[in-house]
Amino acid sequence: MTPPRKLHIKSYGCQMNVYDAQRMVDTLAPEGFVETESAEDADLVILNTCHIREKASEKVYSELGRLRVAKDEAAREGRAMQIAVAGCVAQAEGEEIVRRAPTVDVVVGPQSYHHLPELLKRAGNEGRAIETEFPAADKFGFLAQPKPDAIRARGISAFVTVQEGCDKFCTFCVVPYTRGSEVSRPVAKIVDDVKRLADNGVRELTLIGQNVNAYHGEGPDGKTWGLGRLLEHLATVPGIARLRYSTSHPRDVDDSLIAAHRDLDALMPFVHLPVQSGSDRILAAMNRKHTADDYRRVIDRFRAARQDIAFSSDFIVGFPGESEQDFLATLALVTQIGYAAAYSFKYSARPGTPAADMQETVSPAEMDQRLERLQELIDSQQSAFNKAAVGSTVDVLFERPARKDGQIVGRTAFLQPAHVMASPDIIGQILPVRIDSLERYSFLGELTTPRNVRAPALSSIASGA
Repeated sequence: MTPPRKLHIKSYGCQMNVYDAQRMVDTLAPEGFVETESAEDADLVILNTCHIREKASEKVYSELGRLRVAKDEAAREGRAMQIAVAGCVAQAEGEEIVRRAPTVDVVVGPQSYHHLPELLKRAGNEGRAIETEFPAADKFGFLAQPKPDAIRARGISAFVTVQEGCDKFCTFCVVPYTRGSEVSRPVAKIVDDVKRLADNGVRELTLIGQNVNAYHGEGPDGKTWGLGRLLEHLATVPGIARLRYSTSHPRDVDDSLIAAHRDLDALMPFVHLPVQSGSDRILAAMNRKHTADDYRRVIDRFRAARQDIAFSSDFIVGFPGESEQDFLATLALVTQIGYAAAYSFKYSARPGTPAADMQETVSPAEMDQRLERLQELIDSQQSAFNKAAVGSTVDVLFERPARKDGQIVGRTAFLQPAHVMASPDIIGQILPVRIDSLERYSFLGELTTPRNVRAPALSSIASGA
C-alpha cells in the first residue's frame, strides 16, 4: 500500500477561509492526503491567504521564506515537498508570488481550489502551476464531499458557504476583485450539505458569504429565495439546533430576514452587521451606500422583532480624509447602538482599490490614538454586556472538553464561552447554565435542571452600565 501523504494547511483571515481549508482537505483526501499539524514534515503545505488585513501579503512572503528552508531540508532527506498559495492573495498577486518566492509550486485562487489535484500533478510534471481565473463552472459542483469521520472530527459546529463574492465595491475593499461578483448556491445543494452535516453530529450551522444576506439562490419551487426563507427552511432539518450567518451588509437586510429573527428559535439573536464609520461623509467616500441613520434604522428593525438581539460590527479608523469630527460621529454611533463585540482596525491601503489613490491621509499617530479611543469604548460595552449575564440562566451548546480537567466548554447564543464541570456526555447538547462569574471573556457556571429557556434580555450596554 502507498503510505498517506501529509498535508498541512495554514489559513489566514475570515470564516470563508476556514471553510475553504476544510473543503481543500476533503478534495485532497481521495488523492491520499491526510492532515498534519507540522509544516516541516508535510508533503504538501498550503497557505490559504486573506488580502483584507494590513500587510497581508508581506506575512505570506515571510511565511514562504520559512517554508523554503523546510523544503530544502526535506530535499536533503530525499523527500519532495510541494508548496501552494491559495486564497485571495493568490488571486490578487498571481505570478508575482512565483517571482518573489520561486519555491512555490502552485498558485490557486479561491474560485479554483477544486482543481488542486490537477494543479499539483501539473506542477510535478512542469515545475509550476498557476490558476487565478474566475471559472464559469460552479466549483461547488466539483468538490469532494467530506467523509463522515472528517465531519465528526471537526466538531458539532460547522460553516456552510451559501454565497460568494460581492457587488458593493466599497472603495477600501479587494473582495470584488479577488472573489468576484455575487453568486448564490441553489437551495437544494445547501440542504444536501446541511443534512450530511446533521447526520454526522453537527448541531450548529453558520451560513457564510462575503455578503451573506445578499443571498438569492434558486429554491426548489423554481423561485429565487432570500436568506430569510433559506434560514426558515434549514430550521426544519432534524438535528440542527442553532443557526447563524455572517457577514451581512446593512443595505441587504430585508423583511424576511427580520421575520426570521422574530419567528425562528433556532436562529441565534446575534448579528454581525459591519458599519465601518459613523460619519456620512466618510461612508460616502467608502461607497458604503448607506448613511449612519440608515444603519440605525436597520438596528431598530431588528430590535423591534426581538428585544434580546445583540450586535457586533466592523470599524475602520483613519480612512483617507477622516477628520476628528468624522471620528466623533463614529464614537457617537457606537455609544448609541451599544455592541456586544466589535472589530476595529486602522485603515491600510489595498493595492488596486480606489481608496489606495486617495491623497488626504491620516497620520499614523492620529490613527493609533483614534483606534485606542474606539477600542476603549467597545471594550467597555462588551464588558457590560458580559457582566449583565452573571447571575442569569442561559442556554449553552456544549462543544468540547476545556483545558481544565473535568470542564466542558460551550457557547451561549451570543458566542460567549461558558465552562462547567460535567461529563463529556453533554457535548452536543444545549443545556441551561447558571452563570456564576466572568473571567475575562469567559463564563464559569453550573448546569441547572434542564428546561426550555431563551437567552435573557441584556440591556443597558449602550450606556456601558
